[in-house]
Amino acid sequence: MSMPAKMDNKNELFPLVDEDGRVIGSATRGECHSGSKLLHPVVHLHVFNTAGDIYLQKRPLWKDIQPGKWDTAVGGHIDYGEEIEAALRREVREELGITEFTAEFVGKYVFESQRERELVYVHRCVYDGPIRPSTEELDGGRFWTMAELHEAIGKDVLTPNFENEYLTIINNS
Repeated sequence: MSMPAKMDNKNELFPLVDEDGRVIGSATRGECHSGSKLLHPVVHLHVFNTAGDIYLQKRPLWKDIQPGKWDTAVGGHIDYGEEIEAALRREVREELGITEFTAEFVGKYVFESQRERELVYVHRCVYDGPIRPSTEELDGGRFWTMAELHEAIGKDVLTPNFENEYLTIINNS
């Protein structure tokens, strides 16, 4: 008996924000990812180890955005009514099983693709402890050396969002 394919919950409620991050309404995941370009906030965490390698997650094939590509260690939507810090801690716990870390805020920017617009709150941390990638949300993950990462850029292996964020924000912080 085959298992039904996993899917994102299209009825999940997201806050709608202006470019300064002020909440101006709400909409479902389905509405936000339908090409409507409704601006909604997300948190990202770039995880480095003390050797300077960067951890990337592998997006499952069932994801509605960029399936099967390597992406930022942690990326997730801020729920309606949730604070940025709480969303970051929740997403890191859910996706990587990490509860003790110190995140540094690096910046925010608007990311736009053909399907959506996101206000991205970017963080980074150095972490050498155990990482337990979620088997529900991810297809695993691993640390990449800087040489491996730079070899993969532009080859349709990494998400465009990660490549842009790494090259313009993280690499310069």
